[in-house]
Amino acid sequence: MITWLSGSTVVLLILLCFVGPYVLPLQSPVGGSVLDSALPPGSPGHPLGTDVNGNDVLSRLIHGGQASLTVGIAVNVIGLVVGGSVGAVSGYLGGKSDTAIMRVLDVLIAFPSLVLVIVLAQVLGPSLPNTIIALTAFSIPAVARIARSSTMKVMSMPYLQAAQLAGSPWWRILFRHIVPNIVPQLTNFLMLGMAIVIVTEGALSFLGLGIPAPNPSWGNMVYEAQQSMSATPQLVLWPALALLVTVLSFNLLGESIRDEVNTR
Repeated sequence: MITWLSGSTVVLLILLCFVGPYVLPLQSPVGGSVLDSALPPGSPGHPLGTDVNGNDVLSRLIHGGQASLTVGIAVNVIGLVVGGSVGAVSGYLGGKSDTAIMRVLDVLIAFPSLVLVIVLAQVLGPSLPNTIIALTAFSIPAVARIARSSTMKVMSMPYLQAAQLAGSPWWRILFRHIVPNIVPQLTNFLMLGMAIVIVTEGALSFLGLGIPAPNPSWGNMVYEAQQSMSATPQLVLWPALALLVTVLSFNLLGESIRDEVNTR
């Protein structure tokens, strides 16, 4: 039940944010008129009202979700491909190669993740691509360590030792025997990581280091709204609620996948 509910919510959010702007009669998320400033929810043409700049809140919420989910998906895909590959190769090779790779990853992990991300975001400047690059700084090492640990467990299995004794090439062992067996663990970790990335992106945008205004993201919507929160508290509520539902859904989905993997 939880898996179905959380999975359905995630799919609905993705469809709403990525397909919604093309099929729903939404207004532009930017370029609103100050004459329509801070309209209350339920106003004609503005179901959730407008912000202090006259921009439609529903449109900004959906486009902001598109930006936040794009960051989350991109960072985790890069982490899965790069970090997963590094970790799997490191665990497979073992010996000095494994030690060297792990020492480099340990150096990256030793830095406080949020501090490292903020520094990188500050150096690169606020933009969507730079936010993705900054957030991969802690995604890749973390995924690599999970992939290495899972690979080493698979390496001890009798069927893998039999494949090595049979003379199977390394690439066949890696892609046919190791990768399919570590993907469930990585998927579980990335579902939880998705929630962390979205929250961190929101924090960066709140600090002005993520996606720059006037382009919406849930983080910078909260930042802009908190300046007039006493007069228009609903402008903080909508993006904060969107963040809560998204993070909770990914967390529950990740937990469900983990429980499913552990029962096998």
